[in-house]
Amino acid sequence: MATLVSPLPIERLRANIARQIVGKDRPIQLVLTALLAGGHVLLEDVPGVGKTLLAKSLAKSIDGKFQRIQCTPDLLPSDITGTNIWNPGSREFEFIAGPVFTNILLADEINRATPRTQSALLEVMEERQVTLDGHSRTVAAPFFVIATQNPIESQGTFVLPEAQMDRFMVSLSLGYPDAKEELQMLQGLSTGNSIATLEPCISLEQLQSMQQQCQQVKVDAAIQKYIVNLVRATRHDREISLGVSPRGSVALYRATQAWAWLQGRAYALPDDVKDLAIYVLSHRILTIGGRRGSQTIERLLQEIPID
Repeated sequence: MATLVSPLPIERLRANIARQIVGKDRPIQLVLTALLAGGHVLLEDVPGVGKTLLAKSLAKSIDGKFQRIQCTPDLLPSDITGTNIWNPGSREFEFIAGPVFTNILLADEINRATPRTQSALLEVMEERQVTLDGHSRTVAAPFFVIATQNPIESQGTFVLPEAQMDRFMVSLSLGYPDAKEELQMLQGLSTGNSIATLEPCISLEQLQSMQQQCQQVKVDAAIQKYIVNLVRATRHDREISLGVSPRGSVALYRATQAWAWLQGRAYALPDDVKDLAIYVLSHRILTIGGRRGSQTIERLLQEIPID
């Protein structure tokens, strides 16, 4: 079967981001997978590990527009989507666009926003549009949301409902750097290696072309069946009270295509599904007895055979 060589621009993109996010090759790969698959990313991590820097580096690397929302309990839905304001000069209402009209949107500490404000992101993330006063406005393309939340602090936060969690294709943690990586990060400060020095390495048009190529990656019928069996197993497992929805099946399928494409292949392998399942499925399930979702998905990966 013919292979598809990963084009040079995506390698430049990966290297460009790695200049700022030291030693996080796998998280960068996962974020690029979600971007190419048309999904969104949830970063569950403590403050100060580079979540904002990752989002900014990605936006600069693709020559895209970047907007950041610092979520707080007093943040209103209109602060995200925009609002209509009366213009006395024209004697008409004028639409003032919110930060969702961008290419890369960072929703920082999303669980500090109220449920009403969190839900304002749902339509935009799924439909790529904002509806206000009966008028729908399409956001920019590509549109990619990176949301963060601190898994340790719970005071003054609002747990994301399952419907919101389900909108994120991938959930992951950057984690702390090791000693060598942290030293390399400090050395970069003295050499002037900052985000201000980053230059765009691909265009938005190239990125959209890559997204289309990812959708053409072949996923064999046996791998499709493996995805379905894995997802259906979450709906009947003894440790899970709420299993993965069909949206999760689609997300794992699309992510598998993008992951294979990033490896330079025009076809997917079962190992691609295994590499991604924890990051795509863990946050979509509710476990019983305080078990971690990642551990349950890992067990299912060992139990579900590939036909």
